[in-house]
Amino acid sequence: MLDLFRKDTFRHGVHPPEMKDDTAELAIRQFPFAQVLIVPLSQHLGKPARPVVREGQEVVRGQTIAEPDGFMSVAMHAPASGLVRRIMLAPGITGTKVESIYIEPYPASTQEIDDGEPCSLDASPDEIITAIQNAGIVGLGGAAFPTHVKLKPPEGKHLDTLFINGVECEPYLTTDYRVMLEQTEDVFTGIRYLLRATGTSEAIIAIEANKQDAAERFRSMCPDDLPVSVRVSPVKYPQGAEKMIFSALIGREVPSGGLPADIGVICCNVATTAEIGRLLPRGRGIQERVITIGGPGVRRKGNYRIPIGTPVRFALEQCDPVDDISRVFMGGPMMGPTVSNLDIPITKGTSGITAFTTAETGGSTGNKKVYPCIGCARCVEACPMFLNPSQLGILAKNEEYEQMAESWHLMDCFECGACTYVCPSHIPLVQYFRMAKKMVRKLSAA
Repeated sequence: MLDLFRKDTFRHGVHPPEMKDDTAELAIRQFPFAQVLIVPLSQHLGKPARPVVREGQEVVRGQTIAEPDGFMSVAMHAPASGLVRRIMLAPGITGTKVESIYIEPYPASTQEIDDGEPCSLDASPDEIITAIQNAGIVGLGGAAFPTHVKLKPPEGKHLDTLFINGVECEPYLTTDYRVMLEQTEDVFTGIRYLLRATGTSEAIIAIEANKQDAAERFRSMCPDDLPVSVRVSPVKYPQGAEKMIFSALIGREVPSGGLPADIGVICCNVATTAEIGRLLPRGRGIQERVITIGGPGVRRKGNYRIPIGTPVRFALEQCDPVDDISRVFMGGPMMGPTVSNLDIPITKGTSGITAFTTAETGGSTGNKKVYPCIGCARCVEACPMFLNPSQLGILAKNEEYEQMAESWHLMDCFECGACTYVCPSHIPLVQYFRMAKKMVRKLSAA
C-alpha cells in the first residue's frame, strides 16, 4: 500500500550542522602536483592491482601503471608524467602498509593526457563493464567499491531502477555538489553508460533539499530521450546512505545481510557517474578526482581536482593551514577516518580532507572524556537501521563479538556515526563497532 505520509525521507537520523557555506560556491580548481606522488595498488575493496612498470621507468600522465588482478580488482593510472622512483610498501589510512608506486613528476612537463580507445555508448554491457574496470573507476563517495563489480549483479537478480546518489549529507563536503553543477553533461553521459550496462529502465537522481539549484539544473538540462527523474529529500543525516535512499524514495528495504540487487536496484555516486561519462568516451583512466578541503584548520578552503597519490601533508600546506590543527579527517567528520599520519596519500575513495583545531576538538589529541552509559536511548532513536547501539556498545566492551553479530545484527550497521554524535557520555560507539566487525570477520575466516 502506498504510504501517503512518507516525505521522501527515512525514520530516525540526526541533524548535525551542515557547514557547507564556506566551499559550496567555490568552483572546482586544479591542484598543483606534489614533488612525489604515492599511488597505492590497493585503493579499493578487493585484490590489489598488479604493477606493470618498473623502478626507473618513465611514465606519462594517464598511462596504465598497474593492471587488474582478477575481477575484484581495478587498474591504476599515472597521475603525472614523470619517473617511477620506487615500488615499495607505504603507509595507508588504515595504518597498514600497502605496496605503492612512487612517481616523481617532471617539473617542465605539460602534463597533457592522451586519449585512448573510446568505449561507445552502443557497446555491449560486458564491454562497458570491462572499460569501467580498465579505467580504474571505483565508488568515489568513500566506499571505493569497484564500480564494475556492482554493475554485475548475482545470477538470477533483475535490476529495474538505477539510483544516482547526489545527496552528500556529510558535513563540510561540497564535492558532489560542485560536480553536479559543473559536470552536468558528464553525469547524463555516465547515466547512459550505466543504464545500458545494467539493463535498468529508469534512473533516479537523489538530491537533498539544500541543493535545489543542482536539482533544477538536472531537470532543465535532462535530454528528452533519457528516462531520468530528480527526487529531492529533506535535509537529514545519513540521507545519503544508499539503504536510506531506497527506503525514502521508493519504499523498498534491503533485507538484513542482503544486497541492493535483492530489491532490484543499484546505486552509484554522482561523482562516480560523472567520471564514467568523462573518461569512457575518451578511453582514459582515472588519475585525479575532485575533493573538498575545508574545516576550521585551513584558510584556503575549496573544491579541487587533485592528482591521486598527493600526500595529505602537501594538500594541507597548499591550503594555508592554521598553527593548531589537532585532528584531520579523510572525508567528513561523521564517517571519515581520522588521519594519524599526514604523509599518507589521497586515494580514489577520498572525498575530502577536513581539518579541525583544538578549539573544536577540545585538546591536542581530539579525545573527549568518556563517561558510563546513562541509558538515555538517544542512540536508539538516532540509528537509521533501528539497531540498539547502547547494547552493542556494552557487548563490544565485553568482547562478545559473535553475540553482537548473531543476536544484535552488528553487520547491518553501516557506521554512519549518528549514535556517537548524539551520545551525551561521549562513548565512541562507531569505533567500537568497527573494531568488533573486524573481529567478527577474523573469527569467520578462522
